[in-house]
Order: sequence, then C-alpha cells, then structure tokens
Amino acid sequence: MRIGVPSETKTLEGRVALVPAACADLVRHGHEVYLQSGAGEKSGFANERYTNVGAKIVKDAAALYDKAEMIVKVKEPIEGDLKLLEKRHLLFCYLHLAPDPKLTKALLKIGLTGVAFESVQEVDGSLPLLAPMSVIAGRLATQCGTTLLHQPEGGKGKLLGGMPTTERGKVVVLGAGQAGGHAAQLAAAGGANVVVFDKRPDRLADMMAYGRNVTALYAYESVVAEEVATADLVIGAVLVPSAKAPHVVTKAMVKSMEKGSVLVDISIDQGGCFETSKPTTWKDPTYVVDGVTHFCVTNMPGAVPQTSSQAISAAILPYVQRLAQKNWRKDAVLASGINIAEGEIVHPALKGMKL
Repeated sequence: MRIGVPSETKTLEGRVALVPAACADLVRHGHEVYLQSGAGEKSGFANERYTNVGAKIVKDAAALYDKAEMIVKVKEPIEGDLKLLEKRHLLFCYLHLAPDPKLTKALLKIGLTGVAFESVQEVDGSLPLLAPMSVIAGRLATQCGTTLLHQPEGGKGKLLGGMPTTERGKVVVLGAGQAGGHAAQLAAAGGANVVVFDKRPDRLADMMAYGRNVTALYAYESVVAEEVATADLVIGAVLVPSAKAPHVVTKAMVKSMEKGSVLVDISIDQGGCFETSKPTTWKDPTYVVDGVTHFCVTNMPGAVPQTSSQAISAAILPYVQRLAQKNWRKDAVLASGINIAEGEIVHPALKGMKL
C-alpha cells in the first residue's frame, strides 16, 4: 500500500505520525512510504533519516495526498488538509469528531473512511492509541498548571509542594484514567495535596498508592464542588470514549474558586469537561474567567514532539500494518475505530450528534 505521512498543520504542532524506524518496518513489509518534506524536522527527524530507510520524500502536501492511499497523521485535518483529501483515502489519525460537527460534515461530504486513533478499542476495553498521548498530556497538565500558578503568569503565587512553615498547594484531578492518573502522580511526587475523583473503585485504589498526600474520592457532584472551591489547580481528565465530554465543573464552581487559581482541561479535545472551557492553542494558550486562569490547548503533547512522536509512532505502527491489509475491515479491533465511511457516520458514540 502507498502510505503518506504529511506535515501537521495545527498551530505549533511539532509531531510526526511515523518516525524513521517505523517507516523502515513498513518498507520492509513491501509498502511504499511517502513523507512530506520536513514533516519530521520539529521532532528531530531530518528528511535524510527517512530516505536512508527507503521512504520517499515529496515536496508538498498536494503531492503527498496525490500519491498516498492511506494518510497517517497525528491531528485531525483542518482547512488546508480537507482540500486535499479524497473519497479514495483511508484516513488514520486523531479525529475527535464528537465536539466538531463542522469537521464531521466536511469529512462526510468527501466520503472517505476515517479511522480514529481515540476510537480503536481492544477486546479488554483499553484504548491503546489514546493511552500514550494521555500519559504525556497528564504530565504536561501538572507541569503547565504549576507554572501558571506563578505570580508573573497571573497566578496566585503559590508553590504547590510547599515547604516548612508554609502550606502545601492543593490539586484536584477529575478522572483517574491514563491522563488523570499521571497528572495526579506528578503532582503528588511534587509534594502537593492531591484529591482525585473517579467512579471506578479500582482506579481510586491505584491513586491512593501514589502516597499519603493523595485522597481518592467517588465523583459525587456536591463533593466535587466542595473540593474545587478550595483548589489551587484543577485538572480535568474526564473521558467518555469517542463521545463529547460531560461538564463536570460548572460555571458556579469556577466562580467559587480563589482568584489566581488554575484550570487545565485535558478533555478539551472532546469538547472539554469544564463549562467555561473553550479550545486554545499553544500560541495563545490561556484566558481568564472570574479570575481563574484556563488552559485548554487542544494538542498538548505537540509541545514535546520528539517524545510524543516516538510514543505515538510505536503505538500506531502495528495498526498501520494491519490497516494496510486488504481485509482489514474484518479485524474487529480496527473496525471499532471507524468513525465515518462512505458519507455515513459509523461509530455508535457519534450517531446522535447534531450536524
């Protein structure tokens, strides 16, 4: 199969979907791999490293989309990409269609088949292509939130870990999956008092193991409201697979927080789990509502593209290899990732969305 890896076009997005070693494996299996010139540079992979393993460099996006049958990229297509996509293409990337009816309509009009990383689900219920970026986003959420609490950044000027003679900071994490779990782990390791909410007892037990400074609670709405009101940093990591995220933190809860506090919404790719959330970019990552700083960047792992590209490439390569087979639709795991096909919405979580 002819597999194309384009440059990412989202604002300050530095990732590349396939690193040179992954392309080498595909070439060894008889596939043709095309890379848009410079697509790997921000991740530390020059064109030469791709040509050395048998990939072919094409000068621009138009040439790449023309050559390829399967398009493998990281983030959802935006305006420039949409002009180049055709019905014959198999698109494999993060799509995040639930909160984006405009993109959904555009892809349906094209009529292509779109398999979403975030929707590919193994038989045990795990989401293997979402997991690595969730881990990175979780860690970045704590790092970014910690920095935004600094007074020069508009924060309340609090050191989360505290020190003798001072109080520790308080971090509330909503969701104890991959993203929330890693956010909580890093915050706890830094010395903050951490409160993690979830509805699964097994996940809450895992959170308690991170240290005596971690409290794990069932996500009752009233208890969430109480803990958010006294938090310095709130990290939203609520996930309903392939569906729009529910609003767990209301406008009233945000208003109850102390000025200079920080909200980081990892769930923003799926619409956000704070009622006051709206998508931002790395170019202009924050805004303030009722004195509370909101960080809602939709491609958080794009800030560390070398690490992120290595992680996502390793995760998706086996699935790219399976998608390149003629009978891939008979693969139940791959079929679970189909969001749209032939102008129709396929994934059950998306079928009720308003277009």
